[in-house]
Amino acid sequence: MSDADAMSDLEIAQRATMLPIGEIAAAAGINADAVELYGRYKAKIDPARLTDPSGVPDRPQGRVVLVSAMSPTPAGEGKSTTTVGLADSLARAGRKVMIALREPSLGPILGMKGGAAGGGLSQVLPMDEINLHFTGDFHAITSANNALMALVDNHIFQGNDLNIDPRRMTFKRVLDMNDRSLREVVIGLGGPVQGIPRQDSFDITAASEIMAVFCLATDIADLRTRLGRITFGSTYDREPVTVADLGVQGALTMLLRDAIKPNLVQTIAGTPALVHGGPFANIAHGCNSLIATQTARRLADIVVTEAGFGADLGAEKFMDIKARVADVAPSAVVLVATVRALKMHGGVAKDRLKEPNVEALATGVANLRRHIRNVEKFGITPVVAINKFATDTREELEWLLEWCAGEGVQAAVADVWGRGGGGDGGDELAAKVLAALDAPHSFRHLYPLELSVEDKIRTIVQEIYGADGVDFSVPALKRLADIEKNGWAGLPVCMAKTQYSFSDDATKLGAPKGFTVHVRDLIPKTGAGFIVALTGAVMTMPGLPKVPAAMRMDVDDTGKPIGLF
Repeated sequence: MSDADAMSDLEIAQRATMLPIGEIAAAAGINADAVELYGRYKAKIDPARLTDPSGVPDRPQGRVVLVSAMSPTPAGEGKSTTTVGLADSLARAGRKVMIALREPSLGPILGMKGGAAGGGLSQVLPMDEINLHFTGDFHAITSANNALMALVDNHIFQGNDLNIDPRRMTFKRVLDMNDRSLREVVIGLGGPVQGIPRQDSFDITAASEIMAVFCLATDIADLRTRLGRITFGSTYDREPVTVADLGVQGALTMLLRDAIKPNLVQTIAGTPALVHGGPFANIAHGCNSLIATQTARRLADIVVTEAGFGADLGAEKFMDIKARVADVAPSAVVLVATVRALKMHGGVAKDRLKEPNVEALATGVANLRRHIRNVEKFGITPVVAINKFATDTREELEWLLEWCAGEGVQAAVADVWGRGGGGDGGDELAAKVLAALDAPHSFRHLYPLELSVEDKIRTIVQEIYGADGVDFSVPALKRLADIEKNGWAGLPVCMAKTQYSFSDDATKLGAPKGFTVHVRDLIPKTGAGFIVALTGAVMTMPGLPKVPAAMRMDVDDTGKPIGLF
């Protein structure tokens, strides 16, 4: 048992020794003019001031390694931990590496999911600051979003020259918190001077279109253009109304001008990491900012990034949405799996996962198999990373390695939580990823944009989820007609679906068959450039559990966090 096994992630992070962020920037080849310090251990990087570290303007861009996973369970998969550990191991092997991760949302942190800084000896630091406000990017996005809605409601109150129909608003206010009481609200009550009463609702910030725009913009000019394209509602004549019609895209861009710069931090082992943007993968597109990914590619030979939840959600959206916006298609894909989670997909209850059970493992691998086959549909054979837990038995690990070999995929046990990527915990995985980077592949998208929105959705649910088909509600069918009418049918689709199952029913674990996916509504995100398909009972404003994680959090008398994972 290592020393790390007896400590929490927070305790491990607090004992780590960090280098001044200026030293991390210099080692990464970032010129001082591009570094904007946020204290001693965080900085923003201004891509406009970044000079080419190699001195060769046309040097090849770094290759992308995308880390995804099997369908998540409450047992935990450790995708971010594996991402950090793999990058540390690649750096240990002498490669110039940079990490590109999403920022955590306060909602899940205070709720139940936890943070997004990795764990054990494979974390990005300062872990507590990253998980708590960080450099304020989420607050800036929240402010820009809600400023837009304040300006819209003021326009209606002041005479409504744009003829906006308050009953047909498609844009919502947001808050970076899980708050089910805000799912349905009424605003403008209190008489004529308080505004125009109307029914409204809130999304969590990570699900907002401004978050998606923020993460898909290529630069600040593109950010302004995308903000202007946002459709927030329609007129009484049912014509779409955009931010550009209101004329406030410049003001929103101003509110985001500092936030749009990527945040530089470091791992415990000293590997540079850009942590920037944070859309959820179950209700948004689930990838870090494109600006951060492209900045990392300018600086490093290998960029290790991750997409949220399982490969049916974040990875599919990385391939079909993010990789259409810019040349960031992965050269290798890693699928993270754990013995524990596979046993849970095999029918074992969470409180029995420590018990050896090869039979349940053999049943649960059906979930991993479908994810493997799905990644192959994009022209890439994935590498399976078996994220090791202390309770895993040798028999279970060896069985899973043999099963992967039988499926024709490379696999390695990664002990990056306990031994760290800076140690030798990820060396075998790193070697297999390097081989995969050099192996021939032919990346392709799952569907062409010329397909109708209906057929794009059908392709995803049949090819990726394994469903028999898709059922569209009456409101969704009406939305399809509006999408065609307004010329938005050429956009890709962003599925909003439970992360726990391939189906839209969170209780159907493993690799279910014989089901239908139910699309209850379609929301055009014309600024982000995709159509959100809401399926099943998925919510864009989560709620808190009966006992939120916040109940165990505090600070000591010096202000140091306690109970943060």
